[in-house]
Amino acid sequence: MKINGFDYHRITGAGDVKLNVAVAGSGTPIVLLHGFPQTHVMWRHVAADLAADHTVICPDLRGYGASDKPADGYSKRTMAADIVAVARELGHPTFALAGHDRGALVAFRAGLDHPDTITHLMCLDVLPTLDMWEVMHGVTAAVGFHLYLMAQPPGLPERMIGAAPDDFFGHFLDIWTTDRAAVPDDVRAAYLAACREAVPSIVADYRASAGIDVEHDRADRDAQSTLRMPVSVLQQDWGAALGFDAAGLWRTWAPDLRHATVTCGHFMAEEAPDDIAKALRDLLAR
Repeated sequence: MKINGFDYHRITGAGDVKLNVAVAGSGTPIVLLHGFPQTHVMWRHVAADLAADHTVICPDLRGYGASDKPADGYSKRTMAADIVAVARELGHPTFALAGHDRGALVAFRAGLDHPDTITHLMCLDVLPTLDMWEVMHGVTAAVGFHLYLMAQPPGLPERMIGAAPDDFFGHFLDIWTTDRAAVPDDVRAAYLAACREAVPSIVADYRASAGIDVEHDRADRDAQSTLRMPVSVLQQDWGAALGFDAAGLWRTWAPDLRHATVTCGHFMAEEAPDDIAKALRDLLAR
């Protein structure tokens, strides 16, 4: 599945990994990174809106969609390097960056590792990896059972998920959506088909977040590194439900932060695209 009106390219990221990249529009560049269990198509409404006055770049992350799926190389540092390489290949040495879910973790790492490249940063419905692991505990952590499953050593998670991939990935598309019509049947089918072909790489992405990504975040926290650019974070109010201050956690990383909670489900770029597009335009004006 493709976004109408966008041109498609295969562009080399970090190393020899090639990413599937959709591009449209002209003007100040903004890169949009998808989450789990989706592809770049999740941005279809927001991307079309922004392309009226921006160059909009929507890649499939390595390991997802139509991008290459290497056996390893899923640290968010490497995945962020993919995105910087793609943007530079398209002629953009600096750009704004927005990510949802897994893509937001890549965007967060890009902001820390490439502060002179990322001009503005938006993260949708996540916490930084280190904070996420630290706040999840007790029975409330059951909402993140997939995080613990895919953190296990190679073998069992891949076999379990691969035995019923549509049931596994479809579970999240169902329970994380407030408005089921926001992910119509054809889009849902495209997401499931893409995930079905990417079980090992998706697990590898999550496994990295229980290992190398934590190490990278902890090193930055110890060094008191922060995001230098304007940052916007939109989240559901699951911080209150799980007993932590999401805005406070984000503020330790992002001095120039605007944090807001939203009333839609997790897939907010599909459930509330006008609101997300407006928030992005507000961010770019800062």
